[in-house]
Amino acid sequence: MSEQKRRFLEGNSATPTFIGAESVFVGNIRGAGHFVVSGEVHGDGDLQGVLNLSVTGSWHGFIHAQHAVIAGKITGGLNVRDKLEIGYTAVIRGKVSARTIAIAKGAIVDGEIEVTSGAPVLEFDEKRG
Repeated sequence: MSEQKRRFLEGNSATPTFIGAESVFVGNIRGAGHFVVSGEVHGDGDLQGVLNLSVTGSWHGFIHAQHAVIAGKITGGLNVRDKLEIGYTAVIRGKVSARTIAIAKGAIVDGEIEVTSGAPVLEFDEKRG
């Protein structure tokens, strides 16, 4: 009997693309698969997969992704085609749009929030950390 996983990222078995905590990437990023950003990105992103922006990560630019879990900082905006989870350490300055959005208490979103499915934004208490 398998237990259902709460986070959609936990079932991903492909090798992710990493931008490490001490790294700075300047330029636009386009690609498929799982992206883990613990460093700094300056540029736009067009990701045909999953973005995991860790607590040490920051992104300056506009991001398009299929799914995303955000714990770091975004300045520019975020458009997610499916599920978006915003952790309590996240700071987003710009428009946020996704089919479904879950926001932890304590997260900061300074901009418009749009849920494209029409469902309400889910607020939750972050249990990890």
